[in-house]
Amino acid sequence: MADQDDVRRLALQLPEVTEGEDRFAFSVGTKGIAWVWMERSAPKAPRVPNPEVLAVRVAGEAGKQDLLAADPQKFFTEPHYNGFPAILVRLPAVDLDELRELLLDAWRIQAPKSLVKQHPDL
Repeated sequence: MADQDDVRRLALQLPEVTEGEDRFAFSVGTKGIAWVWMERSAPKAPRVPNPEVLAVRVAGEAGKQDLLAADPQKFFTEPHYNGFPAILVRLPAVDLDELRELLLDAWRIQAPKSLVKQHPDL
């Protein structure tokens, strides 16, 4: 079971990752790797942060579909994310190793290739 404190701790261990100043979000440079899901409770209602769900960048539609098929209790999506390479993760349903791997994969996708090469152990 993971929570936002775990996300923060694991994300900030990755090279050059920073936390957003105005919302719960993590980036490498200017590219987002993970952020709080802004949930819409009803059509046209304002979106509000849901601290139990994290949006995480994935490599593409195939990777997204693989995660969705692997465990729909952990991973889901919504129409807002259709065609966008990110998956929604229910934090209470994932363990720390899974969360670490999701964040590391997102970092590898978004980090400059030269930075990834500087950290071959990741």
